[in-house]
Amino acid sequence: MSNSTKQNKILAFYLGQQPDSQGRAIDDIWSWDYEQLECVHNYIQWLFPLKEKSRFNSSAPTLDDEVIQAFRTSEELRNSLVKSFNVLLAFYGLKCHEGENAEIVIIKSEEYFSRKTEWIERFNHNYLRLTRILTSLTELGLKNYALALFKCLDEIYNEDRESIGFETYTYWKNAVSS
Repeated sequence: MSNSTKQNKILAFYLGQQPDSQGRAIDDIWSWDYEQLECVHNYIQWLFPLKEKSRFNSSAPTLDDEVIQAFRTSEELRNSLVKSFNVLLAFYGLKCHEGENAEIVIIKSEEYFSRKTEWIERFNHNYLRLTRILTSLTELGLKNYALALFKCLDEIYNEDRESIGFETYTYWKNAVSS
């Protein structure tokens, strides 16, 4: 990788070369329990970076063309992004597996009914996190994962429309429509 790539905070974080702005390595965050994933609010911007600056975490880096290209061309980076994705899926009570023809499928896990009480409620901040995850996956070249998550969220929305709300659903849909 080029020298400028090594200096990029997102890439260095994802490659395990540098901690985030709070001094946490990506492996540390991957090992967190559900309570930490719920209560800590300044890691999601590192695991799922966007082009836009975060309103909630001003120290989080943003995506640029170089980082996007690096993720789209590096299997190592994409595999780590999938690992981050799987950590958050478990938190939501969901899981990812490959279906026929290597199709990505997201389904409810055995933990779904106990986990859903933690995040399916009106105006829950996890709805914003899910929009971020969908957007980041799409930007970084894992649109198949984003679409699979949206398909699962679409089912969940149809079961819990009142708790999720149409506005949230529209954000999710727009995140994968680009």
